[in-house]
Amino acid sequence: MDAELAQTGRRERKKAATRAHISAVALELFLARGYENVTVRDVASAADVSPTTLLNHFATKEALVVDRGSEISAELVRTVADRGPGVGILDALRAYAHTRIERAVAATDPNTKSFIALVAGNRDLSEYWRRTWMGHEDVLAEAIREQAGISPEDPRPVIIAHLVLDAIDFALRSADPRRILDAAFDVIISGGSIE
Repeated sequence: MDAELAQTGRRERKKAATRAHISAVALELFLARGYENVTVRDVASAADVSPTTLLNHFATKEALVVDRGSEISAELVRTVADRGPGVGILDALRAYAHTRIERAVAATDPNTKSFIALVAGNRDLSEYWRRTWMGHEDVLAEAIREQAGISPEDPRPVIIAHLVLDAIDFALRSADPRRILDAAFDVIISGGSIE
């Protein structure tokens, strides 16, 4: 049984390494030549894998660029589950949102700036990123539901998850992300009252 577990672990590590290699090669090509000027075959060739292998790891060309789904889901769950004593769920999510915004705003690394420009400058990538980002809604809602002890019939965790994710996305696409994010969380927390 131990040999079988070791073999499974080795296979998973090899798959993860292949996936990371393909993603890195793809990003390098997209940044160098432009997303529209690179085909899946180009990426497969440069990564020294077959197109079939590439497509086994990435279902679409867009997925080659936006490849952090499981990491983001884990971050969101940790944000809610591992918050400090006395820290409310919305306060923890607000802090997480600010961290994401600060990373994007303060990005000085040319590759990070280029990546952000690549995604923002291509409609297909931008739409794919948004769908992927909003796809974390169910995971976040479930984490909120568990931590707050709310019944499955209560729609509030899903609504909160949707509003928080949408606020982060909206802020990232705005000219003043910090101000927009603060305003969005003020609305989420206060229930939208502007009186």
